[in-house]
Amino acid sequence: MTFLEHLEELRWTLVRSAIAVAVGFVLAFIFKQFMFEEIVLAARDPGFITYRAFCRVSEWFGMPDLCVNDLGFTLQNLPVSGQFMTHLAVAFVGGFILAFPYILWELWRFIAPGLSEKERRASGMFVGVGSLLFALGVLFGYFLLAPLTVQFFGTYQVSPTVANNFALESFIGIVTQVTVWTGLVFELPLLVHVLSKLGLVGPALLRKYRKHAFVGLLVLAAILTPPDVISQILVAGPLMLLYEVGILISARTERQRLRASAAAKLRGA
Repeated sequence: MTFLEHLEELRWTLVRSAIAVAVGFVLAFIFKQFMFEEIVLAARDPGFITYRAFCRVSEWFGMPDLCVNDLGFTLQNLPVSGQFMTHLAVAFVGGFILAFPYILWELWRFIAPGLSEKERRASGMFVGVGSLLFALGVLFGYFLLAPLTVQFFGTYQVSPTVANNFALESFIGIVTQVTVWTGLVFELPLLVHVLSKLGLVGPALLRKYRKHAFVGLLVLAAILTPPDVISQILVAGPLMLLYEVGILISARTERQRLRASAAAKLRGA
């Protein structure tokens, strides 16, 4: 294919992906009550599963009280079109999450012609693993990061005389952004595999900067969670584990790449 033909194929890849997101958008838009009452606004309820789980943990292990009885804030809508625009934003995020496996498949279809037959046969694994990692990241963000963030900002006050009345779009933005970005961060092992396949990243480089990465993850966890050690460990632990998994994947990919390169040289000789 020529350069222009590649651009045309990329254009249709983006068009088909956009159509998939649009279909998910319509579904999420139609089921408004379920999307808001059961999913997006659920973290404002002290009876949310995450808050109840923390309460049980505090009871079982005799730790400081982690039970949430009042999140300390109310939601309000100020702009005339605020609720409608929020509905559109939530529907778009829902559509993207629903369409993500298809977007991965389209991405693989675009790059597959440049790969070997053996690598193309692994397309199902690429899409499946990528979708699984994204789903795990979304669940991690929704059930852990978002509730911890909401709880922290909801109960934080500079003075008891200042009430927390959050704008609807601000609350929705926290929940949706944390959830989606965590899903994308969980794609780290897959990204490491691709970069290692291309020879741009290796296990030695990842091990060299492991301490720097861990410090960065701890700082990120401190920013996203309430200022207590338990919450920071709950967030930073899985992210550090993902980094270690990325090192193992990179090492395995590099060995495979070197063996394939050696075999190609022998055939050439």
